[in-house]
Formats: sequence, C-alpha cells, structure tokens
Amino acid sequence: MLSIYTSQRTISNQDVRGVLAYQAAKAGIEAATYAILAPENAAVVNTIFNGCTAGMAAPTLDGALTGFNVTIDCQLTTTTEAENTIRVYQITSTGRSGNAPSSDFVERQISASISTCRIGVTGLATDLPC
Repeated sequence: MLSIYTSQRTISNQDVRGVLAYQAAKAGIEAATYAILAPENAAVVNTIFNGCTAGMAAPTLDGALTGFNVTIDCQLTTTTEAENTIRVYQITSTGRSGNAPSSDFVERQISASISTCRIGVTGLATDLPC
C-alpha cells in the first residue's frame, strides 16, 4: 500500500508541476506579446520592434511560479504587399523547472504568432497602422 501511495503522490505532484510549467510558458508568451504590440500599436511608429531575438527578455516569476524559468525565442518575418509592410512574429516560450533527467524536471512549450500591418504612405516619414 505504501508503494502505491508513493507512486500516486509522485504522479500527482508531477501533474501539478506540469500545469505550473505551462503557466510559466504562457506568461512568457504574454510578456513577449506585450513587448511587441506596445510599440507596434503606438499612434505613429516608424521603426519596428527590435527585441525579437532568441533569448528575448523573459518575465520575472513569483508566487506559485517561483523556481520556474522561462526562455523566449522570437523570429521576425517581414513582407511587403503594395505599400503595406506585414510583420509576422513567431514566438516560442518554454517554461521549466528542475534538471533533466531527474524526477523533479518538468518542461512545457507554447508557440504563438503575432502579425502587424503598417501602411506605407509615399512622402511620409512614418508608417500608419493598417
């Protein structure tokens, strides 16, 4: 009975840690989305968000997520349609805790795409949102 109880408790603990790792990864997606859209949604913007890189700044986690780490990878693709500039940001956020291959290691990964559009106006020094 003790062996069964121990196994069930370990599995239950890993389930909870998996949910927390998912929430840590989700926090990374939300932080990256805000970092990208805050300057992109400004009334007039003439430069792109420059922080879209591998190793993008991750949020500080506390509370139930203390001890979890987040890494954020961002890739930018830009294309032009007529005078419009379309930017697609591909974000991958990984939340993890512990060290592999130990039994306390857990990791979850989430991906998201964000696209923005800027209308290029000939003779204007800045772009306007689509």
